[in-house]
Amino acid sequence: MSKNFLYIFTFIFSFAISYFSIQPLKNLAQKYLVDKPTKLKNHIGNIPLCGGAIIACGFFSSLIILRILTNFPSGTLHNLRGLFLGSAIIFTLGLIDDFRKPKGLNPYIKLLFQSIAAIILITYDVKINFLGSPYNYILTVLWVVGLTNAFNLIDILDGLAVSQAVVASLAFLLINLPFEFIYVNFAAISLLGACFAFWPQNHAGKKVFLGDSGSMMLGFLLSALALGTRFSAINPAAVYAPLLILALPIFDTIFVSLIRLSKNINPLKGTPDHYPLRLKKMGFKNRSILLISIIISLTLSVLAFCITQIAVIKYAAFIYLIVLASFIAFGIYLKLKVKMP
Repeated sequence: MSKNFLYIFTFIFSFAISYFSIQPLKNLAQKYLVDKPTKLKNHIGNIPLCGGAIIACGFFSSLIILRILTNFPSGTLHNLRGLFLGSAIIFTLGLIDDFRKPKGLNPYIKLLFQSIAAIILITYDVKINFLGSPYNYILTVLWVVGLTNAFNLIDILDGLAVSQAVVASLAFLLINLPFEFIYVNFAAISLLGACFAFWPQNHAGKKVFLGDSGSMMLGFLLSALALGTRFSAINPAAVYAPLLILALPIFDTIFVSLIRLSKNINPLKGTPDHYPLRLKKMGFKNRSILLISIIISLTLSVLAFCITQIAVIKYAAFIYLIVLASFIAFGIYLKLKVKMP
């Protein structure tokens, strides 16, 4: 079978499995796994926490069937096995946390198992390669754990985390296509199909929450995809392109952590300081915030793609500086403009 056919098949299969699993999993979750309103969560009623399971069904099953139906050269699926195993650990960790809501798991236990999943990626050669050891191993763990939690933190608005995952996985796929890295291409398109199937369910009217199992799994998978894409083949400075593609979750994590530290609050403790909640307090509607976030991520992903294609380092440096300055200005504006409790 040709690679193009396999890409299309993987997307359709992942989408279909996730789509047809929605109602059974939703019915099951309504009985056993729901998110109840709390002081920090003002949604109405009990919401099923099965978004992660819906995405996992499509993602894992499409990769399994892909392995059964194909005969790739020996060793080409080595990275994919690490991604599969690590994401399964993260999904299970998040599912346990969801069952224990509203208290949840101890955050340090979560950090421990997230680190173990990151180490598993390293053992399967999914790691940062532009630094020597042991710094590349340390930075890989920090990157994976950081992104895993960043998507968990940004999952505070209907459709926000899953839409960011759609944009990021599409960006990684398009940037990586010329290089045919097996695990990046097929994992990205499988994730894309599963997220597209779930996305409409993550809005008012058909509301299903991702849960920690979903948001953490998305962050983990995208952090791993970023490690396998050959960004710097043309421009060495493009090695930092993932920071652009995943800039919004990274920004929100840093912004919220700094705000919490300034209030002498543990950064791991939940507070309503996220940028979407501040925009809501300024009068923006949920759909407007979602659309703005998607446009920003799409724009930054296009810039990331351009950096990977233009062999002029100073242009890349200029783009990085402009984006960094813009996010710093945005953070200062939100801090000064909106007073949160």
